[in-house]
Parts: sequence; C-alpha cells; structure tokens
Amino acid sequence: MDSPVLYEADAQGIVTITLNRPEMRNPISDPDVVEALLAALDRLEGDASARVAILTGAGKAFSSGGNINKMKPGAGLNAGLPARTRGNYKRGIQLLPLAFAALEVPVIAAVNGPAIGAGLDLACMCDLRIANESAKFAESFVKLGIIPGDGGAWLLQRAVGFAKAAEMSLTGDTIDAAEALACGLVSKVVPDDQLLDAARALAARVAANPPFAVRMAKRLLWEGRRSDLATVLEMSAAMQAVAHATSDHEEAVNAFLEKRTPVFKGD
Repeated sequence: MDSPVLYEADAQGIVTITLNRPEMRNPISDPDVVEALLAALDRLEGDASARVAILTGAGKAFSSGGNINKMKPGAGLNAGLPARTRGNYKRGIQLLPLAFAALEVPVIAAVNGPAIGAGLDLACMCDLRIANESAKFAESFVKLGIIPGDGGAWLLQRAVGFAKAAEMSLTGDTIDAAEALACGLVSKVVPDDQLLDAARALAARVAANPPFAVRMAKRLLWEGRRSDLATVLEMSAAMQAVAHATSDHEEAVNAFLEKRTPVFKGD
C-alpha cells in the first residue's frame, strides 16, 4: 500500500505534504495516518533547508476527518471503555495539534475540496489557509453525537472568532468557500485548477524572506494566541536581539541601501 502521507521538497525550500488516501477522502484519525503525518512534520522541522510547507490532500478532498467506518464501540479511537477511548485520543490524533504548534516552519493549508470535522481542524492547525472553489468546511462532530476531540474547540475560534466558531460547532452546518473567505477561515479562494499554483506562489513569497526571521515571527504569532502582552514583548525583545545578529539581517539592510535583491542564506 502507498504511504498515507507523501513528502516532497524542492530547491526553493518549499515542502509539499500530501494526505494520500484519496479513495477514502483522506481521513486522518487512523493510527497509520497519524504516525505518517507526525513523521512528516518531524522531518520538516529537522530540515534546515525547509522554509515553508504546503499541506494538501490527494484527489478531490482535503480531508474527511475521522474514519466513520471505525466509530462503533471497539473500533478505531472508540475503545468502548471511556478510559481507553480517552487514552486513544491522547496518544493518537491529539498529538497532531501539539506537533503543528511546536513547528517553527510555516505551513500553508491548500484546501482542495471538503475539509470536514477533524479535516477542518487540521486546516486550522496550519498557519495560512487558501482554498479552491470546490472547498467545503464543517465542524460537524455534533451531527455524529460527538465533540471535536482533536482540539477544534481551541483551534476554530482562533481562526474565525468565537461567534462563528460557536455557530459552526453547535449546528455542524457546512459552509462553502465563499463563506469561508468572508469569515476569515481562508485568506484566498481560487479556481480548482489554480489551487496548487496559488499555494506555491504564496509559499514562494514566504520562502523569499530570511528563514530565521520567518520562524521567529511564526513563533511570536503562536505565542500571542495564549500569552499576555508583557510576555510577548519580552519574547520579542529576545528574538529581536537574535535577529539583529544574523547575517541575513545585515544582507537585507545592505541590499535595501544598494537597491538590489537580497540573497539570504539562513545564517
């Protein structure tokens, strides 16, 4: 069987991670998918040449979320006994939001079709999100009599605000790409056949910047979601001291003064 997650890096430092179960609409709750995605994120974080990543799905869906065929008692994450089910979540799918939060490399979700339940939450784990016109989004757990067990209650409201997150979580309704753009869930919607080109163009704009500065800026943005102003200011001062000492900062200033394109080497 092909790997459930594909990993591809190019010469620009742009990594593409693809969920690769198109015949099942790319569910992410199965242990082998979680393990493969965690391995891809670990590889990404350990690659000093990686400047930005794109996460997308093979076929016509981004991710259907949980595998509904494995939601009966004793199957999949549902062990039948509450204590065991809790452990399955903590040792399984809940590792994903923690891994994404720990990443310093920015990740762009290229949502190429339905992103449902945990699939929507997976998109929210990413730093940037763009979608094609066929994309659909739903925080649909209540439709199945369950709740977002993968951190969606934390993730979604930080993407769209509390009121919209509450509407989506409590109704389970599906929204289309236009509504996702209007509520800020995604920053751009493009025709279906232009999605990966648009994602790569956005990735190239990120990759063109000094990688240390990009990684630190991402870390500050994430810290700002959970810390007070004083803490973020203290971190900003410390990181700025590091940034000022890099060769890339010196190169950026010199290139600006000399009116030329800078060449960043990541040091």
